[in-house]
Amino acid sequence: MKVSEVIHIVLKGGIDLDKTEQSGQCFRWRYVEEGVYDIPAFGQLIRARENWVGLEIEVLSETKGSDEELWNRYFDTAVNYEKIRKMPDKNDKFLRSAAKNGEGIRIIRQDPFETLITFIISQRKSIPAIKTSVEKLCQAVGRKIPGTDVYDFPTPQEIIQLDSATLADCGLGYRASYIHATAAAFANGNMDMEKLSGMNDEELVDSLMTLKGVGIKVASCTALFGFHRLDFFPIDVWIQRALDAYYNGTFPLEKYHPYNGIMQQYIFAVRDTIDY
Repeated sequence: MKVSEVIHIVLKGGIDLDKTEQSGQCFRWRYVEEGVYDIPAFGQLIRARENWVGLEIEVLSETKGSDEELWNRYFDTAVNYEKIRKMPDKNDKFLRSAAKNGEGIRIIRQDPFETLITFIISQRKSIPAIKTSVEKLCQAVGRKIPGTDVYDFPTPQEIIQLDSATLADCGLGYRASYIHATAAAFANGNMDMEKLSGMNDEELVDSLMTLKGVGIKVASCTALFGFHRLDFFPIDVWIQRALDAYYNGTFPLEKYHPYNGIMQQYIFAVRDTIDY
């Protein structure tokens, strides 16, 4: 693969690629070494490497022109995570500790359709199993990112061309029909990402939940990680256990508006350390 350019990105509050990759928001990053990942996104492949001010990005795919604006947006340079980590109430020792531990986690601005599909796949699956199914889906379509051996994420039109047997071979199980129906909704124009992007938070989630197999958890994750609605606080079994242990079952959302989603990521990152 030929390197076409190098982009330097400055990030307020820094980034820890390992912690971000392990935070359950993205499923296609490829580990190269500590602090270095190959990342397929938006039809391109980059190699992201941490440095003391942010990231050095090598563009590994064949691409035309500079994509500095794209990658600045993808890694959320506009948000100062250092300030957000200071938000937890001084009396909330758990959240203060989680935020400190979560230093370097950022909410990545992913493609909304890819985010939606991957979180439909994620239902009742472990993270390794999710990654395997996502890669099999990409391979089933078989379109590689130009100049690389990495498969691009499929479009809605490409997904609906896959038959049920092919989808089943991707390990999707009962989710196969959900994936096909969701792709069809976008391919035939019943759903439109531009229109969804223009909706307020409530309208966005309500619209997403009209899709087959999309409940509040998948809709909230898609809103947070695909549409960058940072106030969403998705609740899975791990988060609910933390809420039960430390907040009598309900997180104080009013305290951390408009960054509840980032607080959720800090809590998720320490899920294995919580004494339930």
